[in-house]
This record gives sequence, C-alpha cells and structure tokens, in this order.
Amino acid sequence: MRGIIFDLDGTLLNTLEDIALAANSSLAAMNFPVFPLDAYKYFVGDGMKVLLARILPAKLVDDAAVTREFLALYMETYERCWDRTSRPYPGIPELLTELTARKCRLAILSNKPHAFTVKCADKLLAPWIFDPVLGQTEEIPRKPDPAGVTIIRETWGFKSTEILYLGDTGTDMLTAKNAGVFAAGGTWGFRPEEELREAGADVIVRHPLEVLEV
Repeated sequence: MRGIIFDLDGTLLNTLEDIALAANSSLAAMNFPVFPLDAYKYFVGDGMKVLLARILPAKLVDDAAVTREFLALYMETYERCWDRTSRPYPGIPELLTELTARKCRLAILSNKPHAFTVKCADKLLAPWIFDPVLGQTEEIPRKPDPAGVTIIRETWGFKSTEILYLGDTGTDMLTAKNAGVFAAGGTWGFRPEEELREAGADVIVRHPLEVLEV
C-alpha cells in the first residue's frame, strides 16, 4: 500500500472520555438524562447531528431551538476539555513512525467536526505528517459517503488499490468499500469485531502494528 487513510476517534486516538464528559455536562446543564461512558462507544462515529439524535430526549430531537442550544453548549464545553484525556492508542505511535519510515502517505478522514479533527492532529499526533486532514464539513458528505476518500486519493494521485483505510466502526468499513479501497478494521476502538466483519472488512487487525503485516 502506498497510502493509508485513518479514522480518528477510536482508531488513532482514544477520545471517548473527553467526548462523554462534554456531552454529559451539556445534557446535565439542560436537565436532560446523562449516559454511562461505554454508551458513547455507540453514540459517536456518525457525525454531530447523529450524536445529538442519539443522546437528546427523543421528543426533542426535532426541536430546532433545543438542538441549536445543545450544540452550542456542547461545542463550548468540548473546546475546554477535548484534550484532557485523549491520547493515541498503544502501538499507534510505533505504527505511524514505521509507516513514515517506509514513505507511506498518511491522511485522516473523520466524521468529527473539522476544526476539532485538525486540533487533535496538530497537538496529539504532532510528530507525524497527515496530508490531508479532513473532518466533517458542509462541503464533504459524512462517512460512509466515499467523497472524502476520493478527495484524498485524488490529492495523492494514487489508485484505489494502493490505499488502505483503517477504522474501528461499521461506518468506516462501509466508507472503504464504497470508495473501492482496502478496508482494515481495528478492534482496539469503540465497536466489536462482529460489526466490522458484517460491514465488509477485508481484514481484522487486533493491534496497530498488525497493519504492517497487511
């Protein structure tokens, strides 16, 4: 493989505690029920709108004023705590260093808001070069739409068969399949192996360094 595209949350970085802290703090501030940490493994991964739909009271999901207020509160809270505990998973630094030594191109494609995706890459993954880094924007449809992968592939000038996509959710595997690139499912993240297989993973990797064997 000449290039590897990484999902961010649950793949490169364990960001779950910071996301849950911001979400639960915002829910509590609006007197809504909060959720245990593990529940957020299934809430995140499909973009902010879907996250809101999963954690707000069902009767308020379509209330534009409520969702707007909650989103503003969440973004303000996450701005203060996004890097409190978030760190690369064990084995990720070694993987990225070896891939760089092998002159592999690296990129990030996330459904996380673009500004926070860039913040995470710049601070928590600073020793390595990811180009491009793409988070969710209005211009790029969220995964599993293959548009983001297509942008990266065209930026690199590579064939689809020369690219591996590494992610931890079914959404990531569907993204890779929709884009015609090799789909590697990492089991150290937020979702179980069964979800990755059912979504069409070409290979399952249980530790980041196993990607080197692929």
